[in-house]
Amino acid sequence: MANAPEFELYETLKAHCGDDWTAYIQHEFVRGLGDGSLPRAAFQYYLRQDYLFLINFARAHALAAFQAETLEDLRQSAKTVSAILDGEMQLHVSFCAGWGVSEPEMAATPEDPANMAYTRYVLERGLAGDALDLAVALAPCIVGYAETARYLMTSPDTVMEGNPYREWIETYAADDYQDVAWGHAAHLDRLLTMRGGPGRMPSLSKTFHDATRLEIGFWQMGLDGAAPA
Repeated sequence: MANAPEFELYETLKAHCGDDWTAYIQHEFVRGLGDGSLPRAAFQYYLRQDYLFLINFARAHALAAFQAETLEDLRQSAKTVSAILDGEMQLHVSFCAGWGVSEPEMAATPEDPANMAYTRYVLERGLAGDALDLAVALAPCIVGYAETARYLMTSPDTVMEGNPYREWIETYAADDYQDVAWGHAAHLDRLLTMRGGPGRMPSLSKTFHDATRLEIGFWQMGLDGAAPA
């Protein structure tokens, strides 16, 4: 796997997150995926919620397409919507079908409050702000999952042989997903050039940090949702 490219705004926003970024990328849920120790009930709960999450994130990327001012940015947003609807969601459907959970059952799953908090926050940032605000709110998810997969692929604690979550790891480590993710990071720099300025950084940093903390909560939701009452 090639080294991750570097993009100015994305790296700056990550640096402002401090320890929360590491807490996100190396969360207990993530480490359980890597060594295969994550309880299946936790992963199944996560998959049910992530199915609903991805529907709202596809809507957010569709909003980004509406806000696009260039054909290049419109194409990038459309590519991401396609990656979500035609790629990620099918992974979840496939996994859950193997455990006897159908797509209609996933669609009927009640939304966890942590799921609602995250997805509505991202949509709110897009509706209240502009294309740059929305792209920053989306970045911890789309680029963060690429970094999570890279962390797992390089961690000495990761076990691929016999790991029930191997397909999940390899999906986000694959070139097609990595290309979409780092394309979004490049998109941030383009938007900053068009819409940025020194006065925007505090707000953008807060948005990125808030979304990162909501991502931590999403991992934790998987563990808590499967825990015995």
